Amino acid sequence: MVIFSASAMFFYSIALILVATRLFHADGPNRKLVAGVAAIGVVLHAAALSQAIFTGNGQNFSLTNVISMVNWIIAFSFTVLMFRLKVIVVVPVVYACSVISVALLWLVPPEYITHFDIHPDVLVHVVLSLMAYSALMIAALYAIQLAIIQRRLKNKKLIMTSTMPPLMTVEKQLYHLVIVGVILLSLALATGFIFLDDMFEEGKGHKAILSILAWCVYIGMLAQQYWVGCKIRTAVAYTLTGGVLLTLAYFGARIVKELILS
Repeated sequence: MVIFSASAMFFYSIALILVATRLFHADGPNRKLVAGVAAIGVVLHAAALSQAIFTGNGQNFSLTNVISMVNWIIAFSFTVLMFRLKVIVVVPVVYACSVISVALLWLVPPEYITHFDIHPDVLVHVVLSLMAYSALMIAALYAIQLAIIQRRLKNKKLIMTSTMPPLMTVEKQLYHLVIVGVILLSLALATGFIFLDDMFEEGKGHKAILSILAWCVYIGMLAQQYWVGCKIRTAVAYTLTGGVLLTLAYFGARIVKELILS
């Protein structure tokens, strides 16, 4: 796993440098080269994840493995969509987080063994939850990107060029991501209520409550946009608030349990 992890970190780092050094250049970075280098990192990351998660005792869904898996989904999505992304301000952040998450696989290796082969219905809930979280974290990155572009335009530190789309285009993409994330989150919550008998038991209830609160935040954002419209600053605030709530729901207790108290 060390070889796969080290190699993935190397290629992610190269992709990060290729993007960051030409981020605000008029022609932008060489997307074909970035996508090719990052794709190698994504494949190696997947190999490292496979070795970390699938063990002889079951599936190791430790906190670090789950965080790395979420980062892999995000890195995979941005790499596949590299040629369709209108602006790539947050791509360096994506690859930087991927480097860190790969490092965590072998630097902090706690175990949290599960057996999804015995409970495939729970696996459905977990997969939907991870997909929902990843989609909404991508939306959060888009929101940060939107805020950065708006601020630079206001301060006249960024000039709109043919390579950069109108702000409204980026804003629409944000709402599309939130809609996809909300659909997945709704399915994740529904399968949780159907398949899990202990969603509100002591020590686990906060996950369901925070996830429902996050769902309400995103629904509120979409409703406001539909009925009266949202300013960019408001949309960014909604998206980041929902992201924080979901992060606390998914990882809050496990950070304390697996990393602090272990």
